[in-house]
Amino acid sequence: MLSPDASWVSAAKWNALTPEQQDKFAPVCPEFVLELKSATDSLKTLQAKMLDWLRNGAQLAWLLVPETETAYLYRPGQPETVQGFDNELSGETVLPGFRLRLAELR
Repeated sequence: MLSPDASWVSAAKWNALTPEQQDKFAPVCPEFVLELKSATDSLKTLQAKMLDWLRNGAQLAWLLVPETETAYLYRPGQPETVQGFDNELSGETVLPGFRLRLAELR
């Protein structure tokens, strides 16, 4: 079972769960996931985990690597894209209006 550092699940997907499922570790794949690499994490392992999220239904996934100031962005059916921390990330159509200024993570 996977667990991201941060995630977002739509109300429709959340409300389709039973109250018992909502009260525990929900058996649902979030539409959006964010992983923040720590010093002890393997980059390759986290990159593979991001692909697992996509295979399970995530629509947008961000892997942030503070030590190299790199953001890896994942979307279904598209190649991984890479941005530096001088950029601002957008929640796109998955989380309209959500923005993250990566420079604030420095």
